[in-house]
Amino acid sequence: MQTPRSDRAARRPWFLPATMSAALLAATLTAVSAQADPVVSDSYEYTPVADTIRAQNPELTRYESQFLDLYDTIKDPDSGYFREFDGLLVPYHSVEKLIVEAPDTGHATTSEAFSYYLWLEAAYGRLSEDWEPFNAAWESMEAFIIPGTADQPTNGAYDPSDPATYIPESLEPGDYPMPLQEGVPVGEDPLAGELSSTYGTDEIYGMHWLLDVDNVYGYGFCGDGSDDAPSYINTFQRGSNESVWETVPHPSCETFAHGGENGFIDLFVDDSEPAEQWRYTNAPDADARAVQVAYLAHEWAAGQGNESAIADSVSNAAKMGDYLRYSMFDKYFKETGDCVGAETCPPGTGKDSAHYLLAWYYSWGGALESAQYPWAWRIGGSSAHQGYQNVMAAYALSESAALRPESPSGADDWGTSLDRQLEFLQWLQSSDGGIAGGATNSWEGTYAEPPAGTPTFHGLYYDEKPVWHDPPSNQWFGFQVWDVERVAEYYRISGDERAGDILDSWIPWAIENTTVGTGGDFAIPADMEWSGQPDDWDGTPTGNPGLSVEVVSHNQDVGIAAGLAKTLMHYAAATGDDAALETAEGLLDALMAHEDELGVAVPEIRADYSRFDDPYGAENGGLYVPDGFSGTMPNGDAVDSESTFQSIRSFYFDDPAYAEVEEYLNGGDAPEFTYHRFWAQVDVATALATHGELFGGGDAE
Repeated sequence: MQTPRSDRAARRPWFLPATMSAALLAATLTAVSAQADPVVSDSYEYTPVADTIRAQNPELTRYESQFLDLYDTIKDPDSGYFREFDGLLVPYHSVEKLIVEAPDTGHATTSEAFSYYLWLEAAYGRLSEDWEPFNAAWESMEAFIIPGTADQPTNGAYDPSDPATYIPESLEPGDYPMPLQEGVPVGEDPLAGELSSTYGTDEIYGMHWLLDVDNVYGYGFCGDGSDDAPSYINTFQRGSNESVWETVPHPSCETFAHGGENGFIDLFVDDSEPAEQWRYTNAPDADARAVQVAYLAHEWAAGQGNESAIADSVSNAAKMGDYLRYSMFDKYFKETGDCVGAETCPPGTGKDSAHYLLAWYYSWGGALESAQYPWAWRIGGSSAHQGYQNVMAAYALSESAALRPESPSGADDWGTSLDRQLEFLQWLQSSDGGIAGGATNSWEGTYAEPPAGTPTFHGLYYDEKPVWHDPPSNQWFGFQVWDVERVAEYYRISGDERAGDILDSWIPWAIENTTVGTGGDFAIPADMEWSGQPDDWDGTPTGNPGLSVEVVSHNQDVGIAAGLAKTLMHYAAATGDDAALETAEGLLDALMAHEDELGVAVPEIRADYSRFDDPYGAENGGLYVPDGFSGTMPNGDAVDSESTFQSIRSFYFDDPAYAEVEEYLNGGDAPEFTYHRFWAQVDVATALATHGELFGGGDAE
C-alpha cells in the first residue's frame, strides 16, 4: 500500500504538458561547488558498521573493506549527504549547496539520487545480510518522491480516450508560452484501464524527478509558502535549447500563490483560462535503475535465504516497472513510425503508439480538488536517448518471477522492450564503438517532417542530440557508461550474444581512450564529437561505416570513472578479458587515492559559472521572461522581463562559496572547487562492492 506523503487534505497541482527538455542532466555538466556547511535540521544517530562487519567476515576483500569505509562516510550525518524527516533519510544531490547542473542547488535532490540510495543499501545488504536499510530507502522513496494520494488527487477524472491536450514544442525558450491546440487529434491511453483494475487505484506509482529538500525556494507544501519540506518543484519546461541557466524554478503544485497573476503558467502555456493544477514529470532512467537494483537485491537476498526480508520492496519495484511503461509510448499516444504532421499523424489505438524504448520522460497531472470541473491528463515521451535505456530493468521485469508485474500485459511489454532496446543500441553503435544519440517519433516536438535522408529505426527518426541541445545530449561520456554498464551486467547474467557483440566493440574503444597512471593519476573521456549518421535499421547491424565519434576531452569525473570500472568488471567476469579487469582495478585504485574526509573527489574548474550573470533576454542567451509578465518568487525576488538567472535566486549571495564566483565574474580566474555528488559517491562505493562480488577471494584484509 502506498504511503501518502502527507495526510493533510492538501494537493500538489501543476499545468498542462509543456516540454520537459532536460529532466535529468545531473552531472551532465562536469559541475563543481565549494564546500559549504551541510544543512541537517533534523539529527539522526548512526553507528559505523565497517569494523563490525570486518570482524564478522575476515574474508572480505580489500575493495569490499573500502566499500564499508566509504559506506560509513556517506551515512555519517556529519558528512551531510542526507537530511532526516521523521526517521527517514532523504539524500541531497550534493553535500555542497552552491552548485548548478540539472538541480540548481545541491540541497535539492532527484529521483536519480533516490535510485542510487537504494543501490547503496542493496550493496550493503549483500555484505551484511541486513536488509532493513534497503527497505528504509524504499520507504523514503514512497514517502517523499513518489507522489501520494494527497499529492495527485483528481486522477479519477482522467479519460484514457482523451489523455491530454496537444501543445506544440519549440526549440527556443523565447518562443514560449506555447498555445493549447484543442483540435489536434491524440491517441488513446492503452495502459490506464489495465493499471487501474490491477492495482485498485487511478494514481500513478512513479517518482517525480526533482525535490527541494530544504525548501530553499520557499514554495512549501503544495505551493503554500510554508516551511514544509521537501517540496516538489520543477525547472525545465521550455524547449531543447533551455539550459539550466535559462530556467525559472516553480512549484509542481500551481495555486497562483507565487509568480504572476496565474502563477507561473503564463511562462509556459498560452491558456486563456488557466486553472490551479498539479503536475509531475518522471525521469524513466531513475525508475528503471530502482527496478534494476531491486532485482540485484532480490538475487543477493535469495542467495542468503533472506528473500522474504525484502519481498514487499521488490513487489513495489515490480509495480513501479508496470507504470514505467508510460515511457514506452509517444507523448500524445500517436502511432509510432513515419509520424509526420500534428494533425495528420494518426492517433494511436491499442499499443500501436508504443516505441517500447525508455523515453526521456512521462508526465501526469490534473486540476485541484476545488476545481468546478475536475480533469486529469497523462503523456508519454516521443524521444528516446541511448543513455536512458536499461536492458537490466527490462530483463528483470520480463524474466524474473519476483519482478514480474501484476498487470496482464506488463511482462510481455517489457520482453518486447528488452529486444527493442538491444536493437536500438545496435542501430546507434558507431564504427568506432561509441553509441550515438537516439531517435524521436515527433521531430522538433511538433511532429514536423525531418530532413530528407534522416535514418529510421522502426519508423522513428534518428536524432543525434535528442531532447536537449545546451549542451548537446550526445556529448557527455557519462551517458555512454550508464547505459553500457547495464548492457555488460545483462551480458554477464544472461549470455545474450546481442549484448556481447555491442560490448566487443564498445569496450576496446573505451579502454583505448582511458589512461591510468600512478599516484591517483587517471583520465577518462569527457566530451565527444560525432560525425555522420547510422544506416537505416532493417533488423541486422551494419557496423555503421558512415557514423563515427571522436573523444575531444578527458577528465577525472569520479562517478563516471567508477561506472566505467563496473562496466569493465562485468565484461571481464563474462569473458575473462584481462585488459578490461586490469583497467577496472587501475581505476578503482586511482579513485581511492583521491579519498578525503567526505568521500572520493577531485578539484574541478567551473568555467561555466560565468553564466551566473548572463544578461537577461533570449537574444542574449540568458533568462527569458515575456514582456508583461510580472511576479515574484516566494522570497520576493522579482520575476519580470529584466530578471536574470541569479536575480531570481538571491539565496546564492548568502553562500560562502559565492565569493569565489563573484571574484570570477569580476574578472578573476575561473573558480576551482571540490564537489561531493551523492550519486558519484555511491557509484564509487558500488564499484568497490562489485569487485568483491565478482572477483572476491584472496586479497583479504
